[in-house]
Amino acid sequence: MDQELKHFSVLLVFGNIENLILAAQGVDAHVNPLGLAILSLMAVCFWLIIGTFGTRFAMKYARIINFIGGLAIFILGIQAMMNSIPGMLAFFH
Repeated sequence: MDQELKHFSVLLVFGNIENLILAAQGVDAHVNPLGLAILSLMAVCFWLIIGTFGTRFAMKYARIINFIGGLAIFILGIQAMMNSIPGMLAFFH
């Protein structure tokens, strides 16, 4: 892996985990799977283009980007857990 890109490897791993969580939320909310897949692919392509052309510019802000990305992943994970608590509690009744 390129030495410059190592700074973003943690966001790549945890971002993919968060994508799985968001997909599970979409299934739980009974979202149209085809529409969700199309929107997900569009978002991935959009971020790929931004990442490809914006990496050189972003290198000097790698620490800030990692912090904001990690915070967003953490907040979305907490939100996913909070939304699933009522369903988990209903399971035990």
